Amino acid sequence: MRRRIPSTAALVSFEAAARHESFTKAADELSLTQSAICRQIGGLEEFLNVELFRRSRRGVKLTEAGLSYSRRVATQLDAVERDTLSVMGHQGANVIELAVVPTFGTQWLLPRLKDFQQQNPDVTINLTNRTRPFLFADTDFDAAIYFGDADWSGTESHRLMNENPMPVCSPALLGNKAQLSARELADMPLLQQTTRPYAWRQWFNSMDMAVARDMTGPRYELFSMLAQAAMHDMGVALIPPFLIQRELSEGRLLIANTHALSSVKAYYLMIPERKVESASLKAFRDWLVNQAETYALP
Repeated sequence: MRRRIPSTAALVSFEAAARHESFTKAADELSLTQSAICRQIGGLEEFLNVELFRRSRRGVKLTEAGLSYSRRVATQLDAVERDTLSVMGHQGANVIELAVVPTFGTQWLLPRLKDFQQQNPDVTINLTNRTRPFLFADTDFDAAIYFGDADWSGTESHRLMNENPMPVCSPALLGNKAQLSARELADMPLLQQTTRPYAWRQWFNSMDMAVARDMTGPRYELFSMLAQAAMHDMGVALIPPFLIQRELSEGRLLIANTHALSSVKAYYLMIPERKVESASLKAFRDWLVNQAETYALP
């Protein structure tokens, strides 16, 4: 059955005219004549049987229907453009689209990725932030690195490393002490992470302590945000040391207490079952697992 959709030329002309609220500016942008823009939009209004613009001597103005339609059309045209550029970029290339939790991707994976590229110059890896599981069938992702329990339907999992966060703070908060006791930490501002809401409670419990205010304090979604807040003397944060190696080496953050929180959850590489035989994914899997094992060695 033939789709009831207008021509792409009409939609592109309408989107430009709606964005500028000017047929003249749309014509200049698209290298068309103003009369061509008028014909395209007139044909579109006839196709829809809806008035999209109000015309006057002072120019054109979107109607309510035109404003609503223009937003939807712009979104769809943006999506088509992204998909088109993606196909063009993949042409003749061996590309892995990887979803990755943000701070792990920027702080641990990216500094090592050059090594993979040198060993596999024909493979390109694109990184996109994703913090939670999703359906691979609904996306273009070939694999994902996430923190959890590996319970992800339709995938093959490869354990990379545990988190083992420790309390960290700025030198100003630590003062002249080598470290802070659990009781001293309990009296300080506790920085919370949105995706680890019970982290401080679990940490104190592992020290056989019950702290009434262990879930109070400002919340941040990413470890990188927690690190910035801690560096600016806003409180103490629970962060895995491997995600803040530079901050620790430069002395901008210090380990406030060496007791680490153990967790049954870990960072995993997840590959959909339908792609486990991909040669490029196998190469990336083997390299990544080896990098994680090497890092974990004492």
